[in-house]
Amino acid sequence: MDYKKAGVDIEAGYKSVELMKEHVKGTMRPEVLTNIGGFSGAFSMAAFKNMENPTLVSGTDGVGTKLKVAFLMDKHDTVGIDCVAMCVNDIACAGGEPLFFLDYIACGKNEPEKIATIVSGVANGCKQSGAALIGGETAEMPGFYPIDEYDLAGFAVGVVDEKDLITGKDIKAGDTLVGIASSGIHSNGFSLVRSVFKMNEESLGTYYESLGRTLGEALIEPTKIYVNTLKGIKQSGVKIKGCSHITGGGFYENIPRMLPDGIRAEVKKDSYEIPPIFKMLSTDGDIAEHMMYNTFNMGIGMVLAINSADVDKTLAAISAAGEKGFVIGNTISGEKGVTLC
Repeated sequence: MDYKKAGVDIEAGYKSVELMKEHVKGTMRPEVLTNIGGFSGAFSMAAFKNMENPTLVSGTDGVGTKLKVAFLMDKHDTVGIDCVAMCVNDIACAGGEPLFFLDYIACGKNEPEKIATIVSGVANGCKQSGAALIGGETAEMPGFYPIDEYDLAGFAVGVVDEKDLITGKDIKAGDTLVGIASSGIHSNGFSLVRSVFKMNEESLGTYYESLGRTLGEALIEPTKIYVNTLKGIKQSGVKIKGCSHITGGGFYENIPRMLPDGIRAEVKKDSYEIPPIFKMLSTDGDIAEHMMYNTFNMGIGMVLAINSADVDKTLAAISAAGEKGFVIGNTISGEKGVTLC
């Protein structure tokens, strides 16, 4: 008996590392002091010593059951973008710049080419956000995961000068809420999605005119990364007073997270066009409107609170970043929470 006969192929692990190195190399920043394959990743803070009070911010998350769609489609090159996005978008919400990222892949069987494909998506997400992929772990766990399945999670660290932290404490009644469009369902609510649509090759391969693509292509669309968009808004001179990443819990859970006590958000449902995939979900699944807004992003991946005088500059900066922005509501005095009207 040896480790390979027990289900763990050490040589496959070595090959995985070799195959992913090219992808990882493209994410490097000057501050990275170590090479891939070491026991830890080292990152110099020298570039941030001129900040008044450099403050580390972090985020960790996974892709969730969206991975089940990737398994069925045998498409593994974009879920890494989802993993990075879920972490770095939270960092950007605090006003931070993502610095580095680490991934964790647990699988039933280490297939080096598949692992390298997954990591190529992680590297893509890191490039989009400016984060260096400085390390990670691939754990082969036979008997725990099916041989053709895996889990993917990550962890990111960023930095922000304390004076530039976005905390929401300065939000006042009369501020404007700006939404930035999502790319689709992103990476939340897929347990409900998988209950609505048939999860088989025929269903996922069906083309829908309303979607302009197959159902599977719409579902697997990777999560939008908003790091550069938020950076562009800041560079335009706009102070972002509050920022909510619309993830699990939709509008009802996430928007109040940026609000101080005594401030309520009013969101106008007709202020933007809801993407067709959400209309399909609502109709095919007979899902009540409240549940839709309490589960999905409904086409808005980020919500910002800004001074009303900064609306035009904010929308111009969002457009310059290649994204779509909408004025979706405002803040009022009242019990902390959100009202959709």
